[in-house]
Amino acid sequence: MQKNITLIAIIFITILTSCTNDSKRYKIGISQCSEDIWREKQNAELRMGAYFHDNVELRFAAAYDSDERQIQQIDSLVATDIDLLIVAPNQVATITPAIDRAFDKGIPVIVFERKTSSQKYTAFMSADNYEMGRVMGEYIATRLHGKGRVLEVMGLKGSSPAIERHNGFADALKNHPSIEFVATLQGDWTEESAVKAINDYQGNLSQIDFVFGQNDRMAMGAKKALASASTKYCGIDGLPGEDGGIRLVRDSILDATYIYPTHGDQLLEMAMNILEGKPYEKEVRLMSALVTKENANVLLMQNEEIVKQSEYLDQLHSRADSYLQRLDIQRVVMLMAMALVALLLLVAVMLYRYHLQKLRLHEERTKMEREQLDFYTQAAHELRTPLTLIEEPLNQLAETNAIQQSDDKAAELFAIVRRNTANLSKLVNKILDVQTGMSPQDLISNQTDEMVTSQGKEEQDKNTSTQATSEGDVPTLLIVDDNADIRTLLKTILQPHYQLLEAADGQEGLLVAHEQVPDLIVSDVMMPVMNGLEFCQQIKTDFVTSHIPVILLTARALNKHQIEGYESGADAYITKPFQADLLLARINNLLKSRLQLRHLWSNNKQKEEKAQESKEEVKENAFILRFKTVVEEKMADSDLSVEDIGAEMNLSRVQLYRKVKALTGCSPVDLLRKARLSEAHRLLMESDLSVSEIAYKVGFTSPSYFTKCFKEEYRKVPGEVRSSS
Repeated sequence: MQKNITLIAIIFITILTSCTNDSKRYKIGISQCSEDIWREKQNAELRMGAYFHDNVELRFAAAYDSDERQIQQIDSLVATDIDLLIVAPNQVATITPAIDRAFDKGIPVIVFERKTSSQKYTAFMSADNYEMGRVMGEYIATRLHGKGRVLEVMGLKGSSPAIERHNGFADALKNHPSIEFVATLQGDWTEESAVKAINDYQGNLSQIDFVFGQNDRMAMGAKKALASASTKYCGIDGLPGEDGGIRLVRDSILDATYIYPTHGDQLLEMAMNILEGKPYEKEVRLMSALVTKENANVLLMQNEEIVKQSEYLDQLHSRADSYLQRLDIQRVVMLMAMALVALLLLVAVMLYRYHLQKLRLHEERTKMEREQLDFYTQAAHELRTPLTLIEEPLNQLAETNAIQQSDDKAAELFAIVRRNTANLSKLVNKILDVQTGMSPQDLISNQTDEMVTSQGKEEQDKNTSTQATSEGDVPTLLIVDDNADIRTLLKTILQPHYQLLEAADGQEGLLVAHEQVPDLIVSDVMMPVMNGLEFCQQIKTDFVTSHIPVILLTARALNKHQIEGYESGADAYITKPFQADLLLARINNLLKSRLQLRHLWSNNKQKEEKAQESKEEVKENAFILRFKTVVEEKMADSDLSVEDIGAEMNLSRVQLYRKVKALTGCSPVDLLRKARLSEAHRLLMESDLSVSEIAYKVGFTSPSYFTKCFKEEYRKVPGEVRSSS
């Protein structure tokens, strides 16, 4: 059945996974230094380029001109296991370490528009910013006929486009000495920065003939700040949108602009060539052009046509995606339907096979029961002769003076033998009576019930629980067995050596163990009310009895039965029939182990740590630590009694005494006195309190009695301990 289910699961998973696309998918991270119209256009072109590659996922991030934010975004993209990084650095030096980290991890890096101060990149793509600045300088010089006053507003400080555009512009004006280069003001690519730079400038900005803003937005900011009708303005970017530079030139708001190409589609193509191992150029310079009043209108018309084609392409792509999604859904539904049909067929086959197997099992079980009946009948015949040879001699032996005059122990053992021989004879007679039509299981069950009933009647005349008080150091054992004869046999073996308690089942045994706290328990496994395995588990999990060793004594001899016994917490497992010497030796060893554990519970810290290393003593250690905590908290109370400590620990006086005695070899009173003396010894060594103050502080009612007890414990009076420190 399990193999068939596994086969079905494999088939179903195989069918579903066959729907997936096996081609490798690439994740490309794009880190933009800012968010503006130029970058929105480039991002749109990147997305359009991705239409031609089904295995590409683009992840965009914008730093809004913040170095710190862009560094975090680059590290975050790298952490998401991107396959390639495209980055426009905000500044040359500050962003370089983050780009280097990505490159050092084996991620290809394309730097576009702006350079870094490192050579750790795979490819670079940008327009020639120096050439843009130089061309704009020559254009302004031409428009001024080589004479006039010129002002420049630079982009973000430290960015490579701002530096290169300024260098090109300044070099161009050097060739025209009659043109006065009034000032270079610092902006950050935004219109507001140009307004602020001009308003904050302390020099003379009157009669400015031409302003060169390093982008169109800063050119417009300068125009608003100067508000001079005679001044002309030019910038760079040349975007075609509503507020783009080309439209501003066409409408004579700006005198000229320079197209700063975005080419996001070309950038994505380079990225795919790198990822797919195709040839690519490491350094790519994008073509650009100057925009003036003469060509602005033509460029706008061209751009409008491109925008229309792009929108149409977007619509086609959206429709194609929708059709493909529907196709995928239909394919999955069809495959799932096929899988469901296959699953139903397999279930039908399995049910049919299960029905056939059930019929075979029924036939085999009937045959087995018949064979078992034959076996038990034959075995009973073979047993009858030896039973007769045992039963009759026992009857004759019962009439002899040796038995009649024997001591109580011998008479009781003889009675057990006769009674169980008679029961065995009845069982054999029952098995032989095949005319009853009962199965072997029914016969054995009925006979067992009769035996239990018979024993129960005899047990009514006996005391079901013998409560003995432990005297001196004689250990107390608890015998738990529903068979009165077994309990009697165990008593004859154990009574010469131990104090004994009895219980007829696990539930009764649990009550006796909880009240009397014996030193060791011998228990049967097969019992009514509560069996031995449940009883053992209860003993080992109860706070009061968890330390008590348990021996399981049973006829269940298979390995799996012994494993069950040890998993329930048993300390030993002995099968019936057993030898008395073996049982005594096992009990003796377990009690010796418990006595050895007592030595671990001295006040010596090293021995206490050794006890903590023992896995078997974890619960006992917790008990002792709890006891010490209670004692330390109430030590100063001279009226503290064992009953008070027991109440704090939810134990009776007897339970507390027996558990503490079993674990430490000392009574609770002894441990309380030792704890007080130990604390007093510490105070003598570490404090300036007088001997009397210390005596009262640790709970002694008089200094003289404290001194007497202290000397008995440490063989020194308190004053000698203090002087030696």
